[in-house]
Amino acid sequence: MGTETEETDDLPVLSAPAEPINDVVASPDALAHTLTLLRNGSGPVAVDAERAQGYRYSGRAYLIQLRRVGAGTFLVDPTAFGDEGGELRPLAEAIEDEEWIIHAATQDIPCLVEAGMVPRRLFDTELAGRLLGHPRVALGTLIEVYFGQRLLKEHSAADWSTRPLPEDWLNYAALDVELLPELRDRLADDLAEAGKDEWARQEFAWLAERATVRPAPRQDPWRRTSGIHAVRSPAGMAIVRELWQARDEIARRLDKAPGRILQDKAIAELATHAKPGRNDLRSVPGFQRRNTRRYESDWVAALERAQALSRAQLPPLHLPSDAPPPPRSWENRDPEAYARYLALREVMAILAEEHHLPAENLLSPDSWRRLAWQPPEDRSAAGVDAFLVGQQARDWQREITAAPLADALANAL
Repeated sequence: MGTETEETDDLPVLSAPAEPINDVVASPDALAHTLTLLRNGSGPVAVDAERAQGYRYSGRAYLIQLRRVGAGTFLVDPTAFGDEGGELRPLAEAIEDEEWIIHAATQDIPCLVEAGMVPRRLFDTELAGRLLGHPRVALGTLIEVYFGQRLLKEHSAADWSTRPLPEDWLNYAALDVELLPELRDRLADDLAEAGKDEWARQEFAWLAERATVRPAPRQDPWRRTSGIHAVRSPAGMAIVRELWQARDEIARRLDKAPGRILQDKAIAELATHAKPGRNDLRSVPGFQRRNTRRYESDWVAALERAQALSRAQLPPLHLPSDAPPPPRSWENRDPEAYARYLALREVMAILAEEHHLPAENLLSPDSWRRLAWQPPEDRSAAGVDAFLVGQQARDWQREITAAPLADALANAL
């Protein structure tokens, strides 16, 4: 297993790919040539994607990187092949029977699927690092640990919708997949040595199965506005909602990140005012930014809509939820549940340390908190196991946790 390295400044920098970067694939002919080379390669395919988070409204991929032993590295511009992903499906079909190596798959899978690329099998190098107990699992850190080289990440937050893409950005993008095949092999060896290869197999299969599962639309997405906790009235919540929706409409139309139109903290600050008007709006610094001020009439109209609502039309301060309340409130609300929470938390910490991995990867915190808050009638190991099945816990997770959690429930009081 690799050895963690704390001092990285003295490590050699991985500054350029081993091979010259091919031209960006942006035409049907270039794509056809890429497919031929990929099919003639061997082994799994490293896949990465670059988005334009913080710049664009869309979460689409603006560059897709692929690397395969014997084929080389390819940088594909998905924007050159339409918005629906149909024209890129031949690329997915060329590698669909192979294992895809992705770092932090949950981040990249949605935009890959949108581009028509759906993995059937994958190996997540970040998740592998977590299962192995590495304290830091960023790609750059794992490269340092396993190869003794430093991977610069200066363009990770760049606007990848920029065209043409600068040469140093393309160099950076190619390096993101340069060592993924070899990193995958080294992590796989360590997983086997640690007896965790079956755990990884189940985790990766679960990720692949969920690749095309669209999450249910979030109810009231405007409630995720940063700083909304300072808004203490339904009238204030209505202001947050109307401003958020006005901003979202503008951002969607312009394909710009909402925060570049109007910052969350400005919305929340204005919503704390009693019946705010144009003058109140102008007193909030966030509304005086140049990109925000040009839409002042939209913000004023949103305030007017919010203030025209009847009491019955105002949104509630909080939505009803079947999730357990925050654990900090349990001691007063339900002392018995709190005792179960403390017992289960201790068991999870012990098991995580014993198996050398983060507790959240051993079992999702939401799963065992639900178990503590409202345990099943059957609190035996079999009953807890059945409960965890309903929480989508994988087999390996239940094998480790079900019996100890059942014992903790029995001895909590």
